[in-house]
Formats: sequence, structure tokens, C-alpha cells
Amino acid sequence: MSTPRPLEVQETPLPGIGLRHDFRTERGRHVGVVTYRSGRRELLLYDDRDEDEVAHALVLSEEESSGLAGLLGAPRLVQHLEDAIHHVPGVVVHRIDLDSRSPFAGRPLGDTAARTRTGTSVVALLRGDTVVASPGPQDRLEAGDVLVVVGTPGGVEALTELLRG
Repeated sequence: MSTPRPLEVQETPLPGIGLRHDFRTERGRHVGVVTYRSGRRELLLYDDRDEDEVAHALVLSEEESSGLAGLLGAPRLVQHLEDAIHHVPGVVVHRIDLDSRSPFAGRPLGDTAARTRTGTSVVALLRGDTVVASPGPQDRLEAGDVLVVVGTPGGVEALTELLRG
């Protein structure tokens, strides 16, 4: 059995628009994902004969993107992240349950100012079977959400206390 090769993803900033990520499948297809600042995404399949030509573009809303990510394996994202961070001294990955008594339940993630106040980053929101990878400040927190955060042990503790209110 062969070892799967790591996916090489190229990130290209699109000034004023967002980011484009490109990669090649094992079968050689060139695929791109454009993430707009608005949250809209486009899944791009490039023409096999002309690498600069997009053969098909699928426009996805933010909700559709999250749903597709879940179907494609985003739940494994947390485990991959924990495995990757495990070897970085002083950095931890932690899951924080958002209680209904939290002052941030029902409010946008940006209201927490988590990064500014605690130095931690919220890298995913787990809501039932749905994973919101790389949530933005506009993503609303709901009671029962699990926030996956990365930071120092002290920062994670500070965020846990902040979310408890």
C-alpha cells in the first residue's frame, strides 16, 4: 500500500478580492478555490489543454461551502491540526464548548475579539455534523457550538474564561 502524497496548495492573494488556492489532484487535474472577502467561494476546474483557462466554475455561498467542506472531510481537519500542532512546543489545540449562558451565544465571533484579547485563534466551529473551517468574524456563535482554538495554554485558558463570561 502506497503512502498518500501530501497535497501541495499554492496560495495567491487577489488584492481587493480575496485569495485563490490552487492544487493538483493525483490524476493531474488543476483545481482552484477562490475565497472572496464577502465569504462567497468559487470552485474552479482548469482546462486540461490550457492551464490559464478555467473550464468550469461553480459559485458557492458561504453555507454551501461549509456544507461541501463537511462532505469532503473537514471533520478530519481538527485531528490533522491536533497532529500537526502536537510537535510545536508551547502551542496547544483545544476545544471549548459554548454554553447557553455564555455572553457570546447568539453573537458574531468577532465580538469576542479572541485574538486581540487572548492571542488565540479560533480555527474551526463544530456545530452538530457541520464544521465551519476558518470562521470569520461575522460567523455567529450558537449555544452548543464547539470552538477549536490554537494558542498558548495561558491564551486558551483566558479564552475559555472569556467565553464563560
